[in-house]
Amino acid sequence: MAAPIYCTHKELKRVFPQLDSFDNKKPVYGWTEVSSNKYAAHNSGLVTQCFADGEDLGPAQSAHTDLNVEGEWFYNSAEDVLYYFSATNPNDKLMEAGEEFTAMVTQYRTDASRYLDSMLDPNMPKEAWKDKTGAYDYIIIRTTALIAANFMIKAHDPNSELANALMEEANQNIENINQGKAALSWQVTRDSAQGVVRDVVYNTAGAIRPVDTRGEWVGTYDLIKVIITTSGALGTAKYEVYTKDSTKLKNQLAQSATVISGDYQPLAGGLEIRFAGSSNAIADDEWEIECFGKYEDVDASSGKSVKMTRTRKTSYRRYETEWQ
Repeated sequence: MAAPIYCTHKELKRVFPQLDSFDNKKPVYGWTEVSSNKYAAHNSGLVTQCFADGEDLGPAQSAHTDLNVEGEWFYNSAEDVLYYFSATNPNDKLMEAGEEFTAMVTQYRTDASRYLDSMLDPNMPKEAWKDKTGAYDYIIIRTTALIAANFMIKAHDPNSELANALMEEANQNIENINQGKAALSWQVTRDSAQGVVRDVVYNTAGAIRPVDTRGEWVGTYDLIKVIITTSGALGTAKYEVYTKDSTKLKNQLAQSATVISGDYQPLAGGLEIRFAGSSNAIADDEWEIECFGKYEDVDASSGKSVKMTRTRKTSYRRYETEWQ
């Protein structure tokens, strides 16, 4: 199974919008005709892919003697000569050598992913770096993209201040993850017992929604469903709560048709929920609240602790009695 790549081409471009300007193609000049429709460019430098007016010419032929179809090419590495077959003089075209851009970006993304692997704590389960939707945590995506952008820039300018700034942020992210200052989705944090609220269906900004929870979850783990069953304002709108049962999550009714008051109200498992909004609640709006038990171990914490114990030592004084 191939090792994962932690950011897509699109995600890399979001982090580094100047991505396209780092295409590594270089022009090839000085073409001379060596036989009918066959041209050669000496001292071209290494050519792994050839382009004519931006068109990828496909894979190279096995030898220059094989060139007999428009657009075919061959690079002789021993003599550093690029051969090209065309009915049109290549000096009248934009001839370029380099790597196909998408393939090049993929390689940089791969290299950045493997670099990140080597820098993060090896005790962390890499297969758990995805959230419940199957996407990598954003800090993993962004850090990989920063590293890839740094690699691309330094391939053109080893002393680039921009590249150094990008890598500085990447290194800070790596340090924060390793030290537990930045929590990943799989990690249990100190506030996980209070629940993490996520939108499932919520399309109207300002509509009444959960804004806070309090208490601590007394179970082990659950993904609680909260749904609006009756539209309306505070005092009219109603909500229901579903928790897990023995077969699956969000399957057991825990709180039925409860009027939303705006104060803290029952949720489940020792938790309370509070709703608020500037407009009416909307029926079928839905949220999920992910909870870890209050006695679960905390995975991510910036605090370091040392376990200490105290024992009582009893000292004995020896008395000697001198018999007269």
